Amino acid sequence: MAEIRIHRDHALGLAKAREIAWKWAEQVEEKFDMECTVLEGETSDTVEFTRSGVSGELIVAPDHFELVAQLGFLLGAFKKSIESEIEKELDGLLAAQKKAPAKKKPA
Repeated sequence: MAEIRIHRDHALGLAKAREIAWKWAEQVEEKFDMECTVLEGETSDTVEFTRSGVSGELIVAPDHFELVAQLGFLLGAFKKSIESEIEKELDGLLAAQKKAPAKKKPA
């Protein structure tokens, strides 16, 4: 079995990291027909994802994301392209968060 490991540090805090993780889960559900389950915790969350030939989890912490995925035999041959696509999706969401204007509080 091929394994993918991706780590991304951030300084978003848990609430903003959750928003990104949920968006990521929605994207992979739609784009890759994944089934995602979010397990919320006090100090971190876990997004479990699965489909035929793939299973894994995304740990959502206040200061980092940690993704580990197991690829079945057939998808293992495509490990590099799958890993690249996951990185692209996650990095895109992180970049969008950095560019988003700060919300003003009502006076």
